Amino acid sequence: MSRDEPKVGRGERRWPMVSAALAAGALHQLLPESFRVEPHWLYPLFLVVFLVVLIVGDPGVIDRDYRWLRVTTGLMIGLITAVNGVAALRLVVKILTGESFGSARELFATGAIVWLINVITFALWFWDLDGGGAAARALTKDVSRRTFVFPEMTLTGFVSDDWFPQFGDYLALSFNTATAFGPTDVSAVRRWAKMMMISESLISLILATLVIARAVNIL
Repeated sequence: MSRDEPKVGRGERRWPMVSAALAAGALHQLLPESFRVEPHWLYPLFLVVFLVVLIVGDPGVIDRDYRWLRVTTGLMIGLITAVNGVAALRLVVKILTGESFGSARELFATGAIVWLINVITFALWFWDLDGGGAAARALTKDVSRRTFVFPEMTLTGFVSDDWFPQFGDYLALSFNTATAFGPTDVSAVRRWAKMMMISESLISLILATLVIARAVNIL
């Protein structure tokens, strides 16, 4: 087998992505009632349905590069994005219009939850869009379609020959982008990815600035 051919059974486990999606759903349920979508049970139900379809359609490692699986994954991530977008918008509007919060602690908790879900959301998008998706990355070692250049791709002496980025790597990318307000050790080589990273940094900056400023006023 040549270095350019993927190993049999190559692919990442689905549980990290499943855990992230479930965490996004669970965190949303911890928000104050005015920030959650109605009815409250509908959103987690849809998430579970999407995840069951994905697990049944591609059990074990993610190595089935089917269009319907990609579409299902995109719809699920889109749902998480829309729901958290509504919560973030409500938070921003409530701060800017001077509506009261129960306490500074409640404001900080709400902002932190929205921020954390935002990190998970962008991690899921980065993971799903890079190189045609997780299954495509597992089935080929061709990097010409890749969007992100991880340090392991150039520092090959520190990783195994069959290394490829998995969800944890994209979660670290998203977290670093949200906290450093820009790229760190991972480079985006496509313009759309650069725009997404700018968007994540901008959202994080706006949330942090507004929440902290409002909390200071409350205190």
